[in-house]
Amino acid sequence: MSRSFPPPPIIPFERLQASDGLLITAERWQRSHHYHRQRQNVHYQSLNQPGIVCGLGVRPIEAPTEVSAAYRDKFWLRVQPGIAIDLSGNLIVVPKPIAFRIATELKSSDPVTVYLVVRYRDPDELRDQKPNEFVQETFRIDEKSSPPDGSDVELCRILLQIDKKEITTPKDVFFPGFGDLDLRYRRQAQARPQGLLRIAQINHADSSCSQNFFSLSYFVQAIEALYPALRSVETIDTIDWSNDLHAYDLLYLTGQESITLNAREFKKLETYLRSGGTVLIDAATEATALIESVQELAQKLKMPLKSLDQNRRDHPLRTRPFLFAALPQTNKQRIQLLSHDGLILSIGNLASIWGLDEALELSRTTIRTAQELGVNILHYAWKRRHLTELQKDDR
Repeated sequence: MSRSFPPPPIIPFERLQASDGLLITAERWQRSHHYHRQRQNVHYQSLNQPGIVCGLGVRPIEAPTEVSAAYRDKFWLRVQPGIAIDLSGNLIVVPKPIAFRIATELKSSDPVTVYLVVRYRDPDELRDQKPNEFVQETFRIDEKSSPPDGSDVELCRILLQIDKKEITTPKDVFFPGFGDLDLRYRRQAQARPQGLLRIAQINHADSSCSQNFFSLSYFVQAIEALYPALRSVETIDTIDWSNDLHAYDLLYLTGQESITLNAREFKKLETYLRSGGTVLIDAATEATALIESVQELAQKLKMPLKSLDQNRRDHPLRTRPFLFAALPQTNKQRIQLLSHDGLILSIGNLASIWGLDEALELSRTTIRTAQELGVNILHYAWKRRHLTELQKDDR
């Protein structure tokens, strides 16, 4: 799952106020330099997201000759020189190749994913640091059994299996197997997106409620290329009405059958919408029961749905960030989009053309146009929640 990149803490800076006769002590000198480091880190955090700047390649190697025989196995890796920046804006510099042994031991037949990470080490916080006039900022390379946290920059991951006695270079870098180096999840340092959304699919009493789950995944992968200012976490959660709806910016629901909510579920949905959340109901043209139940629900919520041509010409669903005159088609029928505040009804099964169809017949233009409309929906959901949050009490 993609990690969110929170903004820097809202804490004012303090800098040394120089004056004639001021005694420069070691503490004052340190605080003065800390001020500049802090400003640099906050500047990076404000405009960028962490990741690898260059280098830091990883490859299997033979065990170094200087290690004892007990550790001369085929689990040795070499991390190449390179630069990375962590979540706090600290620069990590690996100046020369580093040999590292994966030490995880499997005790069952269940595969285990190991993460190789690098993290910044402040020399002022190291134990047994010898006093020197100059100290070198350093780093630490670790293997972990859990996904990287905010201080880690991932170098690679490996899916270990008990009967695979070595780490190998994958035959296909896009589809590594057991024991292969997997570099697909390395994050590159790049500009920070304006918004990072969390999306969830709502499961309900309808066997077809998850029919578009894989299309949603394809869509999430396309967002960064289509509109870099907006991102979605890579994992789409599946929830029901009992979960915390407020953890998500957009709720996606599809199927054939009508939606039936009890009083408690209705209240949760109403609160979610009033607090800035967005719900996208994606119905096929023939899903009459679902469409009618959504329209009834909208009336009960006092949010009567309007089609785009009944809304303002500059409505954000039609204009931001992509401009639409006519909406895309699916099965030779035009998608219909009805909305009121955070409640959106798409008629035509929009998500079905966000990904690869089984027959591989959808054109690139059809898929891209549908995805661009999806980006407009996500942008609307993000902007609506953002503007709503800005007007709330900060207590």
